[in-house]
Amino acid sequence: MAHGPKNTVSFSLAKDGEERVKSILQSVHLALEEKGYNPINQLVGYMISGDPAYITSHNEARSLICKVDRDEIMEVLIRDYLGK
Repeated sequence: MAHGPKNTVSFSLAKDGEERVKSILQSVHLALEEKGYNPINQLVGYMISGDPAYITSHNEARSLICKVDRDEIMEVLIRDYLGK
């Protein structure tokens, strides 16, 4: 029976990286709203699938979201949700 690694892998995003991710998410959210999409549904679709087609190209939102790894986005979202 195979066992996984014995040590937990650590992931940390620098504060300036966190602000960059927040700024990109806000820009993408606004672009999706402006085009009449439900921003939350579209962002969830993108986060689950990794398919940038969920994000409009309006105001370069698609190219912006592709500049950030999804794990970085998840870290920011979870940290904000938990208030950390």
